[in-house]
Amino acid sequence: MNTAKLRLFICSGLAAGFLAGCETGNESGLRAEAKISKADAQAIAFAKVPNGTVKEGELEKENGKLVWSFEFATPDTKDITEVNVDALTGNIVNIEHEKAKK
Repeated sequence: MNTAKLRLFICSGLAAGFLAGCETGNESGLRAEAKISKADAQAIAFAKVPNGTVKEGELEKENGKLVWSFEFATPDTKDITEVNVDALTGNIVNIEHEKAKK
């Protein structure tokens, strides 16, 4: 293997390892418990904020429930809409509107 290929191989491995490590601390363990995929949960959440853009999405335990939490930005406002989807049932847990941070 020539030097350029070796460097590319090493850099690719390091990048893959870095990206795998970027998953939030306990999220990988929680994924094993989730019955609803992130993509399905995001589609459910998006139905509640149809003109929004997902800024962040994560799997977390909130008030004892396993939820997919999505933060949406919406046009014409700097406020954020957070939609939590139950990761076991796919039901909407809650929707919160957060004022933009100054």
